[in-house]
Amino acid sequence: MLDGWDWLLWNGLALAIVMLALWRVSVRIGDVSFIDAVWALGMVGLAWATAFQTGFDGTRTWLMLALVTLWGCRLGLHLYARWQASGKDPRYVAILGRAMDKQGWSFGRASLQYVFAPQAPFLFFVCLPAQIGIASGATTSPGPFAALGTILALIGISFETVGDAQLKRFRADPAKKGKVLDTGLWRYTRHPNYFGDACTWWGIWLIAAETPFGLWTLPCPVFLTWLLTRWSGVPMLERGLGKSRPGYADYVARTSSFFPWPPKA
Repeated sequence: MLDGWDWLLWNGLALAIVMLALWRVSVRIGDVSFIDAVWALGMVGLAWATAFQTGFDGTRTWLMLALVTLWGCRLGLHLYARWQASGKDPRYVAILGRAMDKQGWSFGRASLQYVFAPQAPFLFFVCLPAQIGIASGATTSPGPFAALGTILALIGISFETVGDAQLKRFRADPAKKGKVLDTGLWRYTRHPNYFGDACTWWGIWLIAAETPFGLWTLPCPVFLTWLLTRWSGVPMLERGLGKSRPGYADYVARTSSFFPWPPKA
């Protein structure tokens, strides 16, 4: 690790500059929906920026780089392709539309205040376990927590990948339009992609927890889980699905929201 914490400040500054640049892009194209892909790829960028500043020494550094890169590139490219194919995300259209109508804001102000300004600190904070773990990678050898964390992260990445593939195949079938996906992983949880995200970042935290400062990043995966289950993930998505999918209420009644579980009779 470098003397001091300058590397962390540089990471934050670089992220802020990138977010401002992307905000200008969103204003030019009139759409912010690509921010979901930025969320995943931004964590990959922070992980590698940390390694370039603090060194590539230690098995833990390479392990965390590999996991964050695998998770982030897979998810980021998937979300970018989905945005290219589907266009504007109705969730963001609704959020920005309310701000513009009720408060008289311009698209630029609404997108900055409701999307890009909060996304930067959220992304930075959630990625802290990876940044701390990578910077401290050479200080200790991976132990049992790292082994458990690696298994949990790989389960999360696999779970999310399979869930996304099942949903993509379901949406590609014209006969399924307007219907609810309730087979495969979606039979056991309404949000296998969110569950996979949480598993991945709890696993990364476990790997980082063996380093001197990694244990103190526990609030980061807790915050991510709260985001996914209580704020910007499940609640925001299901408000729209409840209106657009006639059978969604029945699906909610029998299917676990987050943790995979056999459906109710």
